[in-house]
Amino acid sequence: MSKVWFVTGSSRGLGRSFVEAALSRGDRVAATARAPEGFDDLVTAYGDLVLPLELDVTDSEAVLASVKRAREHFGRLDVIVNNAGYGLFGAVEELTEQHLRDQLETNLFGPLRVVQAVLPYLREQGSGHIIQISSTAGVAAFSLGGGYCASKWALEGLSETLAQEVAGFGIKVTIVEPGGYATGASAGAVQAPPNPLYDAARRAHAAYAQARDVGDPAAAGQAMLELADTADPPLRVFFGTESLPMLQQVYADRLKTWTDWHDLSIKAQRVRTA
Repeated sequence: MSKVWFVTGSSRGLGRSFVEAALSRGDRVAATARAPEGFDDLVTAYGDLVLPLELDVTDSEAVLASVKRAREHFGRLDVIVNNAGYGLFGAVEELTEQHLRDQLETNLFGPLRVVQAVLPYLREQGSGHIIQISSTAGVAAFSLGGGYCASKWALEGLSETLAQEVAGFGIKVTIVEPGGYATGASAGAVQAPPNPLYDAARRAHAAYAQARDVGDPAAAGQAMLELADTADPPLRVFFGTESLPMLQQVYADRLKTWTDWHDLSIKAQRVRTA
């Protein structure tokens, strides 16, 4: 049976690949973006299967209206993909409070608004799959990404809690953690005003970005279909090949540190008596 999708931030990048993959197999999609004219070619190709919606996820009323319109138009909502977001890059010392507030407004509060808007409909159906697009940076921090990592780590915590809360309603939650993809997403990134003291870190980051193996967005679109069709989807899943080996080392290091310092942990709890 075909599914009905609601995808945010879907005019380009991974969001666009998710929409195209769903439409290509006959699913129906409410495709949202701040500039919906970017979907004109999809409307031409797929007609009534696609519903383009103008949406800025920082606008609470617009989120409610878009979700309601999609539900009324298609009659149900099956797969919700919170993809809208952008990167913020700069050393923690370089960030302003407004930089971080703006980052959280889109990358954290945006998905929160969408989740709260769709839940009444999904509960009524007794089904639905909420897919939160996080990042490898949502489980391992990297230099010059403090603001972005903060937003994704927060999204991970919110989403893991959400999964526990809605499971009894028949609603599933998956956190997708993509690695690097050839999406041109850097064009929409925000760079904090640079402090020359962090130029070495910037050079190292640029060298890493140049050398990394980036994925094909079309492949991510096909993987998303498989994930959406899974009867028992995972809470977390990586998209791409680079993440698992890297995160295995990250978690091994964390476990070693916690173990090495366990004596201090015990001291922090034990109360000495006279």
